[in-house]
Amino acid sequence: MESFSFRLLLLSLLLASFSPAATTLRLTDPQPQLPSTQARKLIRGLNLFPKHSINIIDADHDVTNRSSILLHRPKLVEKPFRFPNFIGSDGASVEELGHHAGYYQIQHSYDAQLFYFYFKSRNSENDPVVIWLSGGPGCSSELALFYENGPFKIGKNLTLVWNEYGWDQASNLLYIDQPTGTGFSYSSDKRDIRHDEKGVSDDLYDFLQAFFTEHPELVKNDFYITGESYAGHYIPAVAARVHQGNKNKEGIHINLKGFAIGNGLTDPAIQYKAYTDYALDMGIITQAQYKRINIIVPVCEAAIKLCGTDGTVSCSAAYLVCNIIFSAITNIAGNINYYDIRKECVGPLCYDFSDMETLLNEKSVRQALGVGNLEFVSCSTTVYSAMLMDWMKDLEVGIPALLDDGIKMLIYAGEYDLICNWLGNSRWVHAMEWSGTKEFGASAEVPFEVSGSEAGLLKSYGPLSFLKVHDAGHMVPMDQPEAALEMLKRWTQGSLSETAVEPKSLVSSI
Repeated sequence: MESFSFRLLLLSLLLASFSPAATTLRLTDPQPQLPSTQARKLIRGLNLFPKHSINIIDADHDVTNRSSILLHRPKLVEKPFRFPNFIGSDGASVEELGHHAGYYQIQHSYDAQLFYFYFKSRNSENDPVVIWLSGGPGCSSELALFYENGPFKIGKNLTLVWNEYGWDQASNLLYIDQPTGTGFSYSSDKRDIRHDEKGVSDDLYDFLQAFFTEHPELVKNDFYITGESYAGHYIPAVAARVHQGNKNKEGIHINLKGFAIGNGLTDPAIQYKAYTDYALDMGIITQAQYKRINIIVPVCEAAIKLCGTDGTVSCSAAYLVCNIIFSAITNIAGNINYYDIRKECVGPLCYDFSDMETLLNEKSVRQALGVGNLEFVSCSTTVYSAMLMDWMKDLEVGIPALLDDGIKMLIYAGEYDLICNWLGNSRWVHAMEWSGTKEFGASAEVPFEVSGSEAGLLKSYGPLSFLKVHDAGHMVPMDQPEAALEMLKRWTQGSLSETAVEPKSLVSSI
């Protein structure tokens, strides 16, 4: 089995370097990029320069509350906080703001501590509890907190101002730095580095049990799991783990109502095959280039199938093989921003998220958050590489059982994202076999209207919805913040297909 995976890899390398004299087209570099190289490229493209590749620390490292955590495992240690450079709060107290940060000693770990932010809803304490997970894998959820859907945005001179479209206007909002070693999460033991979705979902389930123990007032609230990009892997796994825990009565019943994935990677076999079709449709590659790159697609599909069968070294081979497709397209595209093909990258820089990194490493901010002198790891190259065996796994397989049990799923995607494009997402959603497959396929596509304008195209049946978002790239809440907030409100209130949320329905939901 494994020798076959290496034969696939060898064949892909030969295909990649194939360049007949009759054409000047170069598919890709002679060798596929290693995961560590890809991870560094991802991080530099966001103008981030984390000092460490992962937060694995010495056992005696100074982190506030560490001794308390170790003495009372698995106690969750949470504190109210206020950013020292937060403006626009009109003198509101910490209690009135309802902002908390904390650490949770993961119960089934050697010494792993998950860091999180918790923001109370600005609307009502009865609003749903919504957890957000960022992708990478290995990027901190603070990317979304400060640049997408958090309570505030970074202004001039590292000040923080209210975000009028923050998701805390419609939910009690949680951001988790995970897997272990990401952001401010850390361990003193390398054995706590996660390599698959079982480790990730077990950690998050343990965290949620501790969180709801700490906040019994939220236990009866509806609960939703959201996120984007590589969280297309995390989210279905965590949803399935929570649902399993509820069925088995393992602990506190978590009132799971649904999960939403934005521009995610969920079913690689279908999504990698869609790369060339999307690139051709959007004018990134020519028909001739399309045909040449597609030579690799069957090899990629075979490699992914083998990964799903044995799930070991063949998964690494599948990653290397299949990413030749993506690399070939981006090499042809030049300096295009593959998160938003309407934009160009200047050198390696595609976005500038450096203010977040600077802000969170300020001494006063770290003191306010209770992380001591721990350095913030914006994106972890080590976590990225550690999850390599997980990358090509199909996370769609566990979703039908959730849908059939009435758990809602929303897949949304900005139309100008290449890396996790809407076409690939639409295809796996339509191909998924569940009790409503035919009805979903036959359902009409309707406009998703926000403030009198069409913000996207929506298709729904029963618990399943797919939304293609107009004028947005990979990070929908950043590109279309009003539409993203309205999407969350309507989806959690069961009115996603309606043109507006009526005041009466809002009152009744509260």
